[in-house]
Amino acid sequence: MINVSLQVRRAVAADHQQIASLMFHEANMHRHLDWRSPLDWLGSPNYWVLDDGGNIAAAFACPQDPPQIFWIRLFAYLPHLSGPEAWRLLWETARQEIASERRGQVAAIVVKHWFETLLLSNGFEIRQNIILLDLKNENFRSFPIPQGIHIRPMLLEDIEIVSKLDFDAFGSFWHNSSDTLLRAHTQAIYATVAENDSGMIGYQISTGNAFGTHLARLAVRTEAQGKGIGAALVSDLVHKLDPNHFARLSVNTQADNVASLSLYKKVGFTLTGEQFPVLVYQK
Repeated sequence: MINVSLQVRRAVAADHQQIASLMFHEANMHRHLDWRSPLDWLGSPNYWVLDDGGNIAAAFACPQDPPQIFWIRLFAYLPHLSGPEAWRLLWETARQEIASERRGQVAAIVVKHWFETLLLSNGFEIRQNIILLDLKNENFRSFPIPQGIHIRPMLLEDIEIVSKLDFDAFGSFWHNSSDTLLRAHTQAIYATVAENDSGMIGYQISTGNAFGTHLARLAVRTEAQGKGIGAALVSDLVHKLDPNHFARLSVNTQADNVASLSLYKKVGFTLTGEQFPVLVYQK
């Protein structure tokens, strides 16, 4: 049984060190994989902790970003607790606050099976799967930049336009806000935009890791899709990469995103067999 002295309260900046220590127990943690640490969200609404006499025993964060989408950024608990009970206490409080919003969805990209089981038993439903692909040097097929298109480095002043382009390409659920894209840009090893006479029509942001490079985001305006712009952005990326970063180029996309899968396979990406479910709670 969980300790009855446990109390749910809002997380505050002073909780930073204790939450960081809590996250050390990775076996009992779900975190959203993007350009922000869960600790970066401290001070945001919908961030809660389970307090045990001044000691943090569990934490849950699902701040709203983009609008009407509450991604679960963190759920973590100490090993001696019951995960389902810690979740119940935190989720009941968070759900009431989220319900005060006019509309929205709580969502999670699940990496660990225990968290998927927990969400499914609490009213979440599988919406789709995220699949992983990678590109090895010997499989790469290069494509030229289409006539009338120019590819250049992304600048900080491009971020607002990039965010609007991102919304056009992906819609509200997968949209990257300007703040998210700003953080992505600061962490990128290579970020570019594609332009024609009408303005910006595509972009890509890539990050480095211990295994090579990850194509973290690629988007092309709806009206410009199917014209070779995405393939040109990927080709430009590969040609610019240091050989040490091209041991492996990875990317992930939605399993039902036919256009993206077609593009990546055309360039030479192959499926790794890894997939991660996206679960959604519609309040």
